[in-house]
Amino acid sequence: MSTGDKIGNMADKAKGAVKETTGKAVGNERLEAEGKADQAKGDLKQAGEHVKDAFKD
Repeated sequence: MSTGDKIGNMADKAKGAVKETTGKAVGNERLEAEGKADQAKGDLKQAGEHVKDAFKD
C-alpha cells in the first residue's frame, strides 16, 4: 500500500469522524449518517489495499 493511499484512507476516516461528531452535536441525522459512511468507505479501501499487498508478496 502506498503512502498516498494510506493518507487518503485515513483522511476519509477522519473526515467521517468529524461529520459524525458534528451531526450528533447539532442533531443532524443525515450528517451523522454521512460521517459513518465516510468512515466505512475509508475502512473498505484500506482493507482492499491490504488484500492487494498480500498478493504482491
